[in-house]
Amino acid sequence: MPLFLHNTLGQKKQEFVPLDPGHVRMYVCGPTVYDRAHIGNGRAVVAFDVLYRLLRRLYPKVIYIRNITDVDDKINAAAKERQEPIQAITERTTRWYHEDMGALLALAPDAEPRATEHVGEMIAMIAVLIDKGNAYAAQGHVLFDVPSMKDYGALSRRSVDDMVVGARVDVAPYKKSPFDFVLWKPSTPDLPGWDSPWGRGRPGWHIECSAMAKKYLGVTFDIHGGGQDLVFPHHENELAQSRCCHGAEMARYWLHNGFLQIDSEKMSKSLGNFVTINDLLAEGIPGEAIRLALMSAQYRQPMDFSREGLRQARATLDRLYTALRQTADVNAGDDDVPLDVLAALEDDLNTPLALSHLHELATALNKAATQAEKAKAKGALLASGHLLGLLAADPEVWLRGSAKKGGLSEAEVDNLVRARAEARKTKNFTEADRVKAQLKAAGVEIEDAPDGKTRWRWSSK
Repeated sequence: MPLFLHNTLGQKKQEFVPLDPGHVRMYVCGPTVYDRAHIGNGRAVVAFDVLYRLLRRLYPKVIYIRNITDVDDKINAAAKERQEPIQAITERTTRWYHEDMGALLALAPDAEPRATEHVGEMIAMIAVLIDKGNAYAAQGHVLFDVPSMKDYGALSRRSVDDMVVGARVDVAPYKKSPFDFVLWKPSTPDLPGWDSPWGRGRPGWHIECSAMAKKYLGVTFDIHGGGQDLVFPHHENELAQSRCCHGAEMARYWLHNGFLQIDSEKMSKSLGNFVTINDLLAEGIPGEAIRLALMSAQYRQPMDFSREGLRQARATLDRLYTALRQTADVNAGDDDVPLDVLAALEDDLNTPLALSHLHELATALNKAATQAEKAKAKGALLASGHLLGLLAADPEVWLRGSAKKGGLSEAEVDNLVRARAEARKTKNFTEADRVKAQLKAAGVEIEDAPDGKTRWRWSSK
């Protein structure tokens, strides 16, 4: 079936028809690098990683751009607070971001432009906006003239008149309208700055993505993505800048993932429920389990992220990997992704439905009677998992390391398993049961296979 995506511009699900079926282009807003990435950042990355994987399957060439914002007032504030050079902060936090997203098994984008390396393009774009009457210079600033754009607010479905009625903003004296937004602002000697026709300064946030997207993807491209929090003002302002500058649409499809809560509460440092990806990884929670948990809700829907959800995700992966381990001696067939898995993802990335089909494939693999049936089912399960960014680990490694919590080393567990096997061999079932209970108390589950072999794994409970 065709791919359908919910387009925020128009607020409806539409069939995806790329500008060029031979070359699909997608831009996703990346991080502002001043601190650790939180789990909400991870949700956006995983959502668009699934889309990227799907697009690569459907089209011969896909280019995915995700920027790095490395000039921003939050970064400046962090540098001042920590008494640390800005570049040291941005380099370190960018490295952390890559490590965390890699742990979530997200593919790297095709290019990752940094804002500081594209200031020239931003200055050129601002100059065009001034020439066209959509921007003006005032007191070292350059501002976008919102009333100059007739249909400003189309993306977020807000009218300027409605915004005026509900306005509670302090208007800077150099603004013509309270809703005009900054394209360029002056920099004091202690802040990053570049020479421009309007004096030494630095770009506003919104102009950065417009300039970088145009450079790497052209005036108009297929998909622009990000979190729901970016619809207004960031993406609304990007759309306005780009359309007024180039006289054409910036992106044809605007996609936004839903908000994330922690245990039914908005994530907030003040509430003490602010969770970074690194926090979870440091607890020993596998990145693949975090990824699956983030896919347990359809990307546009609000999501409640919880410890129970992580436990369920790990249990799901344990089941899938167990099915693969039990057929370790079977070479996977070259079966493609089943149509029902593909159809689920082509329906606006319905990952919960796709994951339910993975369960069905694991059941089919467990029930397969012949080698041919096992090979076919195993191939279908692996292909489907890989399309979702799952099941790339060695099953034995996963099951022995996915949820360790008993204080025993793997060598100690192996010794106890051998001792139990020896006790069973000599019909000392009391001792065998005692060892099994000891292992269970340590978080180890035993599986006695029909071939006489005993396998173990850390329990996900």
